[in-house]
Amino acid sequence: MEKQHINPPVIFEHPAFTRVITVTGPMKLIWISGMTPQKEDMSAVFPGDYLAQYLYVMEKLDAQLKSVGATWDDVTFRRTYTLDVDKLKVAQNHPSTQRFFTKKPCSTLIGVTRLSDPEFLLEIEIMAAVAD
Repeated sequence: MEKQHINPPVIFEHPAFTRVITVTGPMKLIWISGMTPQKEDMSAVFPGDYLAQYLYVMEKLDAQLKSVGATWDDVTFRRTYTLDVDKLKVAQNHPSTQRFFTKKPCSTLIGVTRLSDPEFLLEIEIMAAVAD
């Protein structure tokens, strides 16, 4: 399996994501549902704290990737929903978050007015590809 990260020269290279990723060869595709900062009792963890909620969500996504034999290097797409784009960008750029997304996946960031719980500040879903 081969992954190719492509930033076409007619579009500027974005510092946070790759414009196009192709995957060829025998592979297993993995979709991981939107992860929210939610405890087992369905309540929000760390209400009001973007960095803490972001780290919580990323750790849960990390565990899900590992459960299927994947790593962050295998992630090809990320979709993020957030109540405040600017506050999320600050959290994503914190030094403690740099271990995630060592390679930049394709990405979409969407500002929303509310998620499934009013105390959730973000939700992230990802897709990955690993060799079969």
